[in-house]
Amino acid sequence: MHTRIIRSLLLGAALPAVPLAAADESTAAQLGEIQVTATRLPEAVDRVPASVTVIRGEELRARGAVDLRSALSLVAGVEAPPGGDAGPASAVPSLWGLHEFDAFLLVVDGVPWGGAFNPSIPTLDLNDVERIEVLRGAAPVAYGATAFVGVIQVIHYPAGHAASQAQAGYGSYGSAIASGSAALPQLGGLRQSIAASGERRRFADHREQINNGKALYRGAAPLAGGALRIDADVTVQRAAPPSPAVAQGAALVTPLDANYNPADARIDEHKYHFVLGYTHETPLGELSTIASYAHSKVIDVRGFLRPDFNDPAAEPDAAGDNADYQRQDRGIIDSYFDTHFHLELPRNLDLVYGADLLYGSGKQTSTNGAYCAGGAAPHYGCAADQNEAVPQPTARRPVDEINGLDDRRAFFGEYLQLDWKPDARWDFLAGLRLNQTHERNTSTHVDTADSTNDTYAYASVNKTRLSGMAGASYRAWISGEDEAVVYVDWRNTFKPAAIDFGPDVPYPAVLAPETARSYEGGLKGRLLDDRLDYDASVFFLHFNNLVVPDAGGQLHNAGSELFKGFELEARYRLAPDLKLALNYSYHGTRIVAGEAPGDDGRQLALSPHSLASAGLLYAPPQGCYASVVANYVGNRFLDPANSAPAASYITVDATLGYRWRQYFAAVHGYNLSDRRDAVTNSEFGESSFYRLPARSVMGEVGVNF
Repeated sequence: MHTRIIRSLLLGAALPAVPLAAADESTAAQLGEIQVTATRLPEAVDRVPASVTVIRGEELRARGAVDLRSALSLVAGVEAPPGGDAGPASAVPSLWGLHEFDAFLLVVDGVPWGGAFNPSIPTLDLNDVERIEVLRGAAPVAYGATAFVGVIQVIHYPAGHAASQAQAGYGSYGSAIASGSAALPQLGGLRQSIAASGERRRFADHREQINNGKALYRGAAPLAGGALRIDADVTVQRAAPPSPAVAQGAALVTPLDANYNPADARIDEHKYHFVLGYTHETPLGELSTIASYAHSKVIDVRGFLRPDFNDPAAEPDAAGDNADYQRQDRGIIDSYFDTHFHLELPRNLDLVYGADLLYGSGKQTSTNGAYCAGGAAPHYGCAADQNEAVPQPTARRPVDEINGLDDRRAFFGEYLQLDWKPDARWDFLAGLRLNQTHERNTSTHVDTADSTNDTYAYASVNKTRLSGMAGASYRAWISGEDEAVVYVDWRNTFKPAAIDFGPDVPYPAVLAPETARSYEGGLKGRLLDDRLDYDASVFFLHFNNLVVPDAGGQLHNAGSELFKGFELEARYRLAPDLKLALNYSYHGTRIVAGEAPGDDGRQLALSPHSLASAGLLYAPPQGCYASVVANYVGNRFLDPANSAPAASYITVDATLGYRWRQYFAAVHGYNLSDRRDAVTNSEFGESSFYRLPARSVMGEVGVNF
């Protein structure tokens, strides 16, 4: 009955989840927090046989969370350090101890964001977010061959609803932001809302920057007895990347905030995205259909330092160069289509069955060459015509090679999912999916100095494979608002190898797909008259064919790895407007079949055993509000050989603000401990790492309407 109440509030397919503010208060109290990521259907988090965390949009805005790192800072076992090879607007989330850019699935309003290639984090918009849901582990039925260690779904307010506020801010290094969202006047049956934002972000590295503008329109209307959903969003972004820091052992020897990129370095992206959705009751169940199309144009210009860049004994090559550059033009098309039926059967059995298609087309042309970026001594050994304060633009350097890539992939699947609740205590969830993946890859290499080195390669691969999951939860204890729920689940999935869109000649053959099976169990619920929410889980993941770069940056399949550990997450309401959040996780990562003798038993690089966070959140509707969040990252290794240990560190974010009537003002501080540790490795350079951004502060004023 409660599921029907919640589903009746859905605006057709316009809502991937129900805003609790729109639900009846008694229903919300009985159901608790609602999620849709693990089940495709709105269901209470405490009933789902999986570990799911929901972060409310109101909390994100109160904490000034502007990126994935700050947004997910109070989720147990999750890291999301900003930056990486995709540029300063990106991030590299880590779940269950696996620090890989493509090991998780990013979903935005029910659509895989980045499609069949890599998560499109640089174009992710956290303006007007209603909630973020984090599912640990794969979603092998609902989303197929797309993720292993987790799903992060960002859900914006549905058409006709919005956060309904506008704000502007100014901060460190000349950074500035402005954003707003509003529900537009209803036109007949058409409900509408719009959100827009602009950002100019600057960093301690004066050459690193982000300039972007984003806008999202959402519409929903009744149509032919059903409900139509329309979304359209656009991102225009210009970014200048930092230089990765070169490591010698565990020490980062590149000077702090030094930028050795060519003068014209940039990562610019224009992305256009459109969604149509429709729901309608039929004799076969409630039909839900969604179709999306996205086109991205990327210009990527940057340099890559050679491993001996900061070695005082090293000298540039015969041409006086000690770094390499790329000028890349990339076009990506992402398309997603899903249609499924939801049929409510007797005995509280929900059946979801359907099919989906995820299609991606990626084309790139990269012109590469060499340049002198300085080194152990400023511009040591550079040729006279390169001895400039900022390395020369790539347009003034010779082109050594021209590389091309055309990769097209389609993930098609038919799936069936059963959710059975025989009584108020038990919940059984199981699903099976038949995956058919098709990929063809064409790569070219032109050597401008020696045509005998020119190459052309073509490869294609088709895979048909089952994936699935099964889980159960049991309310072992209920007392008023309090409860204890035991849950277990098993998941088995696979994913075609990622494309890194790097500067080098693409691999001549399509790599073997990555595969994984996982087991999870836990205890979650509420205590102390619903003042304490908790979730304690243990997990085991066996991973095969992990895709990793070699010393030259080429991707290849590695051996197999084991991931196991436990995660503890708790929130305690000290007072009506005061909450304490505490999280701890232990991740044991181990190579069990390595690529070389001695690899077995080693810990995965950049995978700390311990992660912890603590946050104190004070958010009354009027007057002073504040928050402080501390994150601990434990000891880890920077290299696969485990010969470069890195020390633990703590970052601190804080907010102090004041609300009066509909107005508010706040000061947000990020990385107040000013840690500049290595957090993400570069796949385009051996022993190269990206650091945490320096301490920054942002002042903000705004109005609710």
